[in-house]
Amino acid sequence: MIPTSTFRSFASAFNRWCDRRLSLLTPGALLLGFLCSDALIGGVPLVPWLFAYITFAMGLGIRAREVRLAFTRPLPMLAALAVAHIVMPLMAWGAGSVLFGADSPYVVGFVLLTLIPLGISSLMWVGVSGGLPALITALVVVSSLLSPLIVPLGLDLMFGASIEMDTRGIMLDLLFIVVLPTAAGIALNEAARGRAYTALQPGAAFFSKLAFLAVIVLNAAAIGPHVHALGGAVAAAIPAIVVLVALGYAAGCAAAMPWRSAEMTATLAYGCGIRNISLGIVIGLGYFRPEAAVPVVLSILIQQPGAAVFNGLLRKPGARGTGRQPSGGVKMKREG
Repeated sequence: MIPTSTFRSFASAFNRWCDRRLSLLTPGALLLGFLCSDALIGGVPLVPWLFAYITFAMGLGIRAREVRLAFTRPLPMLAALAVAHIVMPLMAWGAGSVLFGADSPYVVGFVLLTLIPLGISSLMWVGVSGGLPALITALVVVSSLLSPLIVPLGLDLMFGASIEMDTRGIMLDLLFIVVLPTAAGIALNEAARGRAYTALQPGAAFFSKLAFLAVIVLNAAAIGPHVHALGGAVAAAIPAIVVLVALGYAAGCAAAMPWRSAEMTATLAYGCGIRNISLGIVIGLGYFRPEAAVPVVLSILIQQPGAAVFNGLLRKPGARGTGRQPSGGVKMKREG
């Protein structure tokens, strides 16, 4: 049996290694799923369970006071949520309709990509870019908790009867694989007064990263045959996804302009630019034509490399965070 201290040391090293190579690991996992689709497709039913664990592990690292602290400045949060879940879906629908036609399943995929919750990996990128950890934590949690309402409502408002959609099924799936596990993780950490995070990390993060990569591999295996069948249409969608991801960062920067803070800019840009892709694939494959999931799947190739590029832009002279106090409020720090 492996000693606990040895496992914790190994898990910590593995977590750091994964964080540094996330922009390479995610496309690699995607490629593995495509190439080994026949061998791996039998594991696809495990995806919701793996994703539920990922969101539980995320909640385990959050204290309720972190979320409450962010609510002391609600305007940045409201601005980010409005941009991420109202402005971006409208932009995605418009761009997709122009490029592929309003009736194309690709348009559903583009809109779905902008309706899904903010991505968990944004916490890491905000941390390394000198942003506001408490605010991005609150944004991810609130966006995830609202997802059972935002995703089906947004799709219904934009597409209505033009697509077949099990609204109740989507809401229940989001409730059981996002909302309840996140709330359970937060509740456990609160009951232990923050000691659950200390005691269970880095092991929980280790298994969470393995689950994250497994979700990507299995989802890619599920959609692999459809991607091969679409051929050249997939290549045509990639430039549109690049533009859409870039617009997410630009929209986040624009939302942060009233505060004139480098920290706020990094936080809202990553909040709007990074989405919970794995969840999007689960919903896309579970409730729509496979083509609708293609833009969400392909965004894996772009989202993390795009985050790295944006981080490089932030580090340029005149753009890098100075660590100064954000204007108009209290400096937010990560607790617990």
